[in-house]
Amino acid sequence: MLVRRGWFRRRTRAGVFEADPAVGYLSLPDEEETFAHPGGGDVCTAIQFAPSLWASLFGEHRPATPAVYVDAALEFAHRRLIASTRQADPDYALPESLLALTRAAIGPAPQVGTQAAPHPGIRLTDRDIVVRARIAIVERHPAAGTLLSLAELLHVSPFRLSRAFTREVGVPLTRYRNRVRVGLVLERLEAGDTDLAGLAADLGFADQAHLTRTVKEHVGHPPAALRRLLGTTGV
Repeated sequence: MLVRRGWFRRRTRAGVFEADPAVGYLSLPDEEETFAHPGGGDVCTAIQFAPSLWASLFGEHRPATPAVYVDAALEFAHRRLIASTRQADPDYALPESLLALTRAAIGPAPQVGTQAAPHPGIRLTDRDIVVRARIAIVERHPAAGTLLSLAELLHVSPFRLSRAFTREVGVPLTRYRNRVRVGLVLERLEAGDTDLAGLAADLGFADQAHLTRTVKEHVGHPPAALRRLLGTTGV
């Protein structure tokens, strides 16, 4: 739980805790708690992990203390997460921002067990994992539709996949995936495709507006201008 504005009081069996923009907290799903708001209103971000996702990220690890000091790096990661919710990319941008926020709040993920590798006895390097991730994205493997399912396909934690990809390729996984999709948009526009809504749905964009924003970010022009520049207007 991170406070974006205001403050409130939380009471558990362990005692009373005041949460404010500089101090957040972690709690367990079955923990009994009550709240008071003597300072008036507050605006918070609450993040919940499914047990299976937490296990894939942290195993049995539990923070030593529930209090989380929110330094500038954590606040920035928090704001990046909020910004990612406005970018209509819940499959990649949002999970990557969530991973960055979790790392900043809890610390580096410990070494946790993963699913059995497809070839027992072979330990994949980060480079191997990234190559396989790139191939899955380029070939439009069904599991490449989300960051979490892609990590599961590769038998690694989302933390490791996200971190290794940025280090090996030089750009975040989200940006690489969008770059590949923009290339497919250009190919389809060049072939005369004019159905942007259908194109967005086919390539996994949230909607036509999401496709347009992503294309303009990567190429500098919206699809309509690209059709003119590619000489396909009216085809």
